Amino acid sequence: MPNYTYICNSCNTEFELFFYIKDYDPNPKCIKCKSKKTNRQYCIDVATQSASVKKSDSELKTIGDLANRNAERMSADEKQALYIKHNSYKDNKEESNPLPNGMTRIKKGPKTKWPT
Repeated sequence: MPNYTYICNSCNTEFELFFYIKDYDPNPKCIKCKSKKTNRQYCIDVATQSASVKKSDSELKTIGDLANRNAERMSADEKQALYIKHNSYKDNKEESNPLPNGMTRIKKGPKTKWPT
């Protein structure tokens, strides 16, 4: 729930509003003169943020956006534990995923490039 800074074109009052993103209004009523002739002050809002501009939940378009947002919230220890959890199978593939008796694994051949 961010704060939004506006300026009224009628009375030149600068004011700040705090509300949910879903309730965002690009031109709210001025708190002093009640005029709807208001404009958002983006420069002030960006300058007061603690870090770079963050995407809200409604602005996340891809799984990658969500992953990046969640990764920014994690500590280095949490990232390391997650990396180990998701990559430990690579080290001992045959031990963690044994084949039934009498079966063998097929060796992978060299990668082939397809003509473009």
